[in-house]
Amino acid sequence: MASVNKVIILGNLGRDPELRHTQAGKAVATLRVATNEAWTDQSGERQERTEWHSIVVWGRQAENCNQYLKKGRSVFVEGRLQTRKWQDREGSDRYTTEIVADRVQFVGGREGATGGGAGDDFSGGGASFGGGDDLAPPPAGDDDIPF
Repeated sequence: MASVNKVIILGNLGRDPELRHTQAGKAVATLRVATNEAWTDQSGERQERTEWHSIVVWGRQAENCNQYLKKGRSVFVEGRLQTRKWQDREGSDRYTTEIVADRVQFVGGREGATGGGAGDDFSGGGASFGGGDDLAPPPAGDDDIPF
């Protein structure tokens, strides 16, 4: 049976990207992206909820995100959900679910944002999805995850 693991997020950065490198020298950036949902409840009051998403970006695309994205900038992200297991300082198992980006597209502009214009695609592969060594994350071993 076939399955699909596809995530599409359009939101705003809650902080500047954090760029790190694995022991093998591969660039990896983490982004915190907020999406908002608004509705009117049964009493007619307007409600709003913000959902925060952790995004992981690899390779050249990670370096571009670090260079051009700033807090508040709108981004369009396509990728897949991934849950990884890690241990906290007390040795307890913890789990983190994040979006591993295949494509990050910078949308519109915000004051203070540098570089790129509306719709600039810095996925490293133009409009292509996947492909290219810069987009494929390396196998994640416990020693290779920098966060």
